[in-house]
Amino acid sequence: MNKILSALLFCSLLLVTASARAEKITVAAAADLKFAMGEIITEFKKANPTDEIEVIYGSSGKFHTQIQQGAPYDLYFSADIAFPRELAKNGFAASDVTPYAFGRIVLWSESLDATKMNLESLTDLTITRIAIANPKHAPYGKRAEEALRSSKIWDKVEAKLVYGENIAHTAQFVQTGNAQVGIIALSLAVSPELSNKGGYWLIPDNLHEPLEQGYIITKRAAENVLAKRFADYMGSKEARAVMTKYGFVLPNESTSK
Repeated sequence: MNKILSALLFCSLLLVTASARAEKITVAAAADLKFAMGEIITEFKKANPTDEIEVIYGSSGKFHTQIQQGAPYDLYFSADIAFPRELAKNGFAASDVTPYAFGRIVLWSESLDATKMNLESLTDLTITRIAIANPKHAPYGKRAEEALRSSKIWDKVEAKLVYGENIAHTAQFVQTGNAQVGIIALSLAVSPELSNKGGYWLIPDNLHEPLEQGYIITKRAAENVLAKRFADYMGSKEARAVMTKYGFVLPNESTSK
């Protein structure tokens, strides 16, 4: 009986110890990271199986506002580095702002052959609905607007535009047929979910400002060890390989700063 009690006590101690070591963070991530971040977390957890990482994907601009209002995010990955820079300047960060990638925008369609299109194609009268992310708070939407204006076709297509809350929502407009074509993130166009449903045309990056992306550890997570470990992991060879796979240009690979 004593041996059984000792064994049970030992198992209980192991469970308590494991539970004590388990940590959790909540990450606010730009919607263009939906697939890349999922893979990165999967790789991270192979070596850290007890850690919990919850990711909420959405608009970088909305996350920027929510963090200032006290939203419980430990890490913030923005599609526009200007947002975390402003948070850091105003005392909402517990780390320096770290650039992690440059994004690219593409024309993507499930019903049309986007590989044979360009921005001028959007003026075709048969195309009546074009999806972009809302430029007011979504960096990819802002860059889409810049590209359309640079191409001198904004006035011709503005009436056709439908606006997604974020870049993933924008892609959904095209997937569901609510738009014939969309300007979305390359990282989504090459994802397993979309790559076999339609082709894309890469929009020249000289038509818009760079989509420089960056992250911070928030002030809330100043003492969170897991937040620091995961932030460090984003710079690892494994994480960088996943980002490259999804079409992101890594900071030291880009000539535009």
